Amino acid sequence: MCPSFYIDHTQFPDFNPFTDYDDQHPFPPPDFDTIGEHLPPLEDVDHTINHYNNHFHNQSINLISKTKSTSAAFSEPTTGSSLELLTRYRSKLKFLRDEATEETEPDCAVTLSTVEIIKLAAEKFINFSTQKTTGYTMFTHPYGSSAFTRLSIDEIREVELVFQLLTAAERVGRKQFEIAGKFLTRCGWVANDSGTPVERLVFYLCDALQTRIGKETGRPVPVKPKKLDGVKNENPNALGTNPTFLAIHQALPFNPVLQLCGIQAIIDQIGTSKKVHLIDIHIRSGVQWTAMIQALAERQSEIELLKLTAIATSSDVQKVEETGKRLECFAKTLSLPFLFKILVLSDITEVKQEQFEVEEGEAVAVYCHIILRTMILRPQGLEKLMRAIRMINPLVIVVSEVEANHNSTSFVNRFTETLFFYGAFFDALEACMSRDDAHRAVVEGVHFADGMTNIVADEGDERFSRSVNINTWRLFFARFGMVEIELSESCVYQANLVLQRFSCASDCTLENDEKCLVVGWKGTPLLTLSTWNFALE
Repeated sequence: MCPSFYIDHTQFPDFNPFTDYDDQHPFPPPDFDTIGEHLPPLEDVDHTINHYNNHFHNQSINLISKTKSTSAAFSEPTTGSSLELLTRYRSKLKFLRDEATEETEPDCAVTLSTVEIIKLAAEKFINFSTQKTTGYTMFTHPYGSSAFTRLSIDEIREVELVFQLLTAAERVGRKQFEIAGKFLTRCGWVANDSGTPVERLVFYLCDALQTRIGKETGRPVPVKPKKLDGVKNENPNALGTNPTFLAIHQALPFNPVLQLCGIQAIIDQIGTSKKVHLIDIHIRSGVQWTAMIQALAERQSEIELLKLTAIATSSDVQKVEETGKRLECFAKTLSLPFLFKILVLSDITEVKQEQFEVEEGEAVAVYCHIILRTMILRPQGLEKLMRAIRMINPLVIVVSEVEANHNSTSFVNRFTETLFFYGAFFDALEACMSRDDAHRAVVEGVHFADGMTNIVADEGDERFSRSVNINTWRLFFARFGMVEIELSESCVYQANLVLQRFSCASDCTLENDEKCLVVGWKGTPLLTLSTWNFALE
């Protein structure tokens, strides 16, 4: 069913952030978010394997966990035995054995995805480990499942590569660093940063494990030549305003789907309000607001004023100013009354209610796009922000976040989550961009690589790359009296409409998790979009 009013997606792609509506105010290109960032001692209520089980295979599993009391109401799994990695994979991969008995083994005529290769490698890992094989005898041991019988030569090679990576990771978890190093050396013979998505993924995860070994032992980390030596990730929370974002934004459907669906959710909630006040907690390029400006300009009911308040820090205020000038020019071309305000803070979490300057009669909406997780390490600051937002009582809060548990205290849990999560992203880049694309190289070799290394190799305050899943956020938001709003048919329609613009649309999955939208790749959840307001007291 088509909604009676929705964003005209056919016009939004025509807006080019590099096109000047006013030559004096060039609009910087948008800002693609890296996967790694932070979030408060929010401890995840779902274990990694349980989290993926809900999406890959509908079966219940029993997991042993401890919940420690913290201010942010999250429970992190604790580090288990040396075979914890096997246990975590066993339930996830049971379906492989089930499929084998039903004669639905992988067919060599169909290329397996990166995540499917990982699953098969984990199945092999379980089979060898339960048979108590040790050392290099593992490599000559026959495969233990009929699911492997129809693999191509290349797929067998990739399964073996991931299998060795898993073995190395388990050895690192046991602190058997000498043996782990030997397995990583073997991986290095095949893995590279220019090959298949599996080879690239393993290449960067080997680096991450080597870095962890170096930190634990104090030994220097072996330096491998890379395509992007000398290129630095200047901002761990975002790509910055450079052409790489535009390339990724145009090639992959994830961000456009989240942005347009989120804007539609705001439009649904503000109704026919004549004064609309948008508060963007971290505006970046602001490209998504062009769709909002266009939609309101075309609406039949007259808009007296659209006000956009963007929070900025002293380090990015100049870029935010450029964004504001560009949006003002765009609104002027559509004759829409528009006011852009910048709220400059030393820290986002220091914002106070009165600084939002909400006026009587304004329909207020708050937009949080992949930003709340950057505050996971500072739960008190995050709580301050949520209390300030609560005081202005917006009609809707739109929250887009990474759907993963990168906040576990357990190295094994984080490695498992990283393997599957980034495996899906590398697979998506393979489907949507050429292997020699320079922007893909930057995303993989700088931003993804840094994120993976931080998640796998660092501990404590050094580990700033953190995410938690939607169930954990639900528990956290509930502490502030927030109530989840179901996405309208217009939002779902909009998400599907945007998705169909991409050639890889069939591989991008849109699913519901209660009232939120889960955006994934071939069934692996990657991002969520949820909408909230505050319960009436």
